[in-house]
Amino acid sequence: MSPSSLSPAPPATLWPRRRTAAARLAAAAVAAGAMTLLVACGGSTSAFDPFVPERMFAFGDESSALTTDAPSGRNWGVNGINGNGTDDTADDFLDCTVLPNWVQSLAAFYGFVFAECNPNAVAAPQARNWAAAGARVAEVEAQVDAQVAAGGFRDKDVATVLVGINDIVELYGQYDGSNDAALEAEARARGQRAARVVNRLVVLGAKVVVSNIPDLGYTPFAKSENIAHPGSNRTAVLSRLSSAFNEQLGVSILLDGRFVALAQTDQRMLAIVRNPGAFVMANTTDAACATPPPACTTTTLVTDANASTWLWAGDVLLSSRGQSELASLAIARAQRNPF
Repeated sequence: MSPSSLSPAPPATLWPRRRTAAARLAAAAVAAGAMTLLVACGGSTSAFDPFVPERMFAFGDESSALTTDAPSGRNWGVNGINGNGTDDTADDFLDCTVLPNWVQSLAAFYGFVFAECNPNAVAAPQARNWAAAGARVAEVEAQVDAQVAAGGFRDKDVATVLVGINDIVELYGQYDGSNDAALEAEARARGQRAARVVNRLVVLGAKVVVSNIPDLGYTPFAKSENIAHPGSNRTAVLSRLSSAFNEQLGVSILLDGRFVALAQTDQRMLAIVRNPGAFVMANTTDAACATPPPACTTTTLVTDANASTWLWAGDVLLSSRGQSELASLAIARAQRNPF
């Protein structure tokens, strides 16, 4: 069923205030008969059948991407090392399944793997990753075009979308201290454009799990920009741009849980920043990686950093813990929505 084919339900029939005893008995008999028939046919009283996707497609930027060059399957957070026993480190290796990014976790929830991280050699992986480092909304539009050209979508497909971080960084790079209003207007326009990507996926037949972007005003990038421009409050600029993008994304996507599930990543990350102890988080302001992603692993972190207790991997990139928080949001929304 497409959203364009939906129409409002007719108003419920109004029963008379009182019915005779015979009428009540007749109604009860009809209800009992219907229940007997339902049970006999193997039915249930569920209002809808759970959505069981047959394929998954990931669209977006580095937050969702996986490398294709060796070792393939690396993500842009903190990558895990398989200790391969307790003997020594000589045979340790990077294992793309140890610290997955959020789309890998969602794919695993559905029983899928991506070709880029397929150590068990699953034949014909049912998850495909179109996300790419550096992608902005315009590039994600092209990613969807590429999947349309490659065969399109079916009713049992689920798609993920996370884009906007690179758009905000790009717009921030144009900030001159006097053009706030113009940049915020453009951020809103890009949020609307990202929403059109989501809505187009629905029209094409997919169910969509979309995440908004974290508030970049709380990133290591914002911290370093404040230091580089004392007294200018670059944190506030990045927060306003992030908020403008998220606001329009949120109000412009199809607000129908049968087709779209929105993970409000900005709210989760803000809760972590405001009360890190409640999330057992040790650091929410610094980048954990000494080696930039996607080459960053648990063995290439800055002193005292921990992938499980530090929120950020790079300037604007979530660590594996941050990715895990995003994954839990996305999975919860996908479970609750009546796709």
